[in-house]
Amino acid sequence: MSDLDAACGILRDLIGFATVSADSNLEMIVHIAHLLGDLGARVDLFHDETGTKANLFATFGPDGDGGIVLSGHSDVVPVDEQPWTRDPFVMAEADGRLFGRGTCDMKGFIACTLAIAPLLAGKTLTRPVHFCFTYDEEVGCMGARALVPELVKRGIRPAMAIIGEPTMMQIIEGHKGCCEYTVRFDGLEGHGSDPDAGVNAVEYAVAYVNRLLALRDDLAGFAPEQCRFSPPWTTINIGRLHGGVAHNVIASRAELEWEMRPVQAGDADFVKAAMHDFIETDLLPKMRAVHPLADIRTEVIGEVAGLEPMPENAARDLVASLTGANGADVVPFGTEAGLFQEIGMDVVVCGPGSIEQAHKADEYVTLNQLEQCLTMLHGLVGQVVQKVAE
Repeated sequence: MSDLDAACGILRDLIGFATVSADSNLEMIVHIAHLLGDLGARVDLFHDETGTKANLFATFGPDGDGGIVLSGHSDVVPVDEQPWTRDPFVMAEADGRLFGRGTCDMKGFIACTLAIAPLLAGKTLTRPVHFCFTYDEEVGCMGARALVPELVKRGIRPAMAIIGEPTMMQIIEGHKGCCEYTVRFDGLEGHGSDPDAGVNAVEYAVAYVNRLLALRDDLAGFAPEQCRFSPPWTTINIGRLHGGVAHNVIASRAELEWEMRPVQAGDADFVKAAMHDFIETDLLPKMRAVHPLADIRTEVIGEVAGLEPMPENAARDLVASLTGANGADVVPFGTEAGLFQEIGMDVVVCGPGSIEQAHKADEYVTLNQLEQCLTMLHGLVGQVVQKVAE
C-alpha cells in the first residue's frame, strides 16, 4: 500500500468521527492514540475539565529538548444549514478530490502525519518527533491554550512546530492574532410606550457597537510601516447581536458577539482599555441611574496571540528545504501557531488544501495536495532517522 493510499484510508476514518467543536472529540483522539501507541510512541492524553474532550501529545525518538512538533486540531465546524450535496461525515472521492467535513481543515494533514508514523517506529531518531492534536481550535484555540502550559510544566521543550492548517503547502510565517468576546447587557423591561421607565439592553448594545466601529476607524491609522498583512491594520468584526422579545417590550437582555484580529499587541490593549472606559464612565452610569441592578458583562471567548514573522526561523528554513519553497508569506486567518511561538518554538504554518474550502459545504482536499504533504513529511523523516553505517 502506498503512503497516499494509507493517508486516504486514515482520512476516511477520521472524517467518520463527527468532531464538531460543540461535541466530544474523545472517540477520534482515542483512535489516534491506539494507532500511535501500537507503533511504539509514548502517548499522553490531556482531558478538559468535563472529561469529554482531550488533547493528544505523542512522541517518537529520544527524550529531551530540540524536538519537532507536527500539530493539528481535531475539531471541525458545524454543517448545520449548509447546502451539502453528500453526507459530510462520509468521505467521498471524485475527480481527484476528497470530500467531507474536515478533509481540508484539517484532518487531511493529520492523516498524512499518521500515514508516515510507521516510518518512525522502531527507528533511532536524532531528535524527538512529536504528534500534537488538540480540541476546540475552532472556538478559541481552547485545547492548545490548555496544552501549552502542560508542556512547560513537564519541561517539554521542542525546538520547532509545523502547524498543518490548509495553506496549499505554502509556507506561512506570520498571521494576525484573534480575540473573541461575548458581551451581555442586563437592563430593565417595560412597556414600549414609556421607554424612559426601563433600561433597553438592545439600545445600550447598539451604543457599544457604535463605539467599537469608531475604534475600528481609528485602528486603520495605526497600521505598522511595511506591514505585510491584508488589510495591514487590526480589524474588528461584529458577529452577532441578539436581544428583545417583541416590538412593544423594552428589551431587558441583549447579547453581542464580536472579534478583533490584532497586528500588534498594543492595538488589542488600546481597544480593550477604550471599551472598559466607555462601559464604566458612560454606559453603566446611565443604565444604573434608572435601574441599579443593570449590568454589562464581558466574557473572553479566546485571546490567541498572532504568529510574528521572525528574521531567524529554523522551522521556516526546514520546511523550505523540504518543499523547495523560496519564500514565506503571511495570512489574515488565525491558528494555534502563536501559542507555540510564545513558549520559545520556531513555528510555521504549512499544510494541504486551500483555506477557501474550509468551513464551506462540500469541503474537499485534493489528492495532489496530500501527495505534496506526504513528500514534505518523507523528507522530514529522512532528516531525523539516524543513518546506519554500512
